[in-house]
Amino acid sequence: MTTGFAIAGDGIRLAFETAGEASGPPVLLVHGFGSSRGQNWKSTGWYSTLTEAGFAVLAMDCRGHGDSDKPRDPAAYGHDRMAEDVAAVMDAAAIPAAHYCGYSMGGFIGLRFVAAHPHRVLKLALAGVGGHYLDGPRISDPNSRDLLAEALETDDPSGLTDKRAIMFRAFANQPGKDRFALAACMRAMSPRLPPEALAQIAQPVLVVCGENDDIAGPAQTLAAQFRHGSAISVPARDHMTAVGDQKTRRAVAAFFSR
Repeated sequence: MTTGFAIAGDGIRLAFETAGEASGPPVLLVHGFGSSRGQNWKSTGWYSTLTEAGFAVLAMDCRGHGDSDKPRDPAAYGHDRMAEDVAAVMDAAAIPAAHYCGYSMGGFIGLRFVAAHPHRVLKLALAGVGGHYLDGPRISDPNSRDLLAEALETDDPSGLTDKRAIMFRAFANQPGKDRFALAACMRAMSPRLPPEALAQIAQPVLVVCGENDDIAGPAQTLAAQFRHGSAISVPARDHMTAVGDQKTRRAVAAFFSR
């Protein structure tokens, strides 16, 4: 396993690591909000699932997360900027094109990345991103984002009442995380791509969500927007538990293997 750093266009250092060896294209893994390459992918068995399926893995820490730099200014974030970070990491790892798997925020970034750099994505797996990408106000509504950001910033979280705000604050309180950088990232999340832009994506797309994931919504609704979309619903899993489920991992590995 090899660890390295890429430098983004604005000077932010981006941590990444590679695992496994393969003659074919690798799988690029981009984690969800508040997580990291280790928490989202390594500790949940993704590295072993993919390398055992014959893939090399390239996993990165998004800005504001993991071992990457953590600016506290919302102007340093946004999904378009973070999509360019993906390109910087691929360049630093000397990978011209890869399969892409993103979870939640990593999936939002993946949609921006494939729209901007279609030649660099072979297949796209969106996990923890579903029908609410199309109709959920939480993704593009600044008031909803501000509510979550304020929950991350407050010195006294005991007064929080919103279920999602409480969950995000508890996640951000884990060791090694900078809740103020995460709040800046939350405030800067970009609007969704319109349906007509999703319809232009030519690559095969797999959408995987837990059947009880009320944050992402149903996988089938989003998959129907793509030219070559397919969907899998993971039984009895929600947004926090679907990521490490072996059904999620095996579905993505099989999709990339076809």
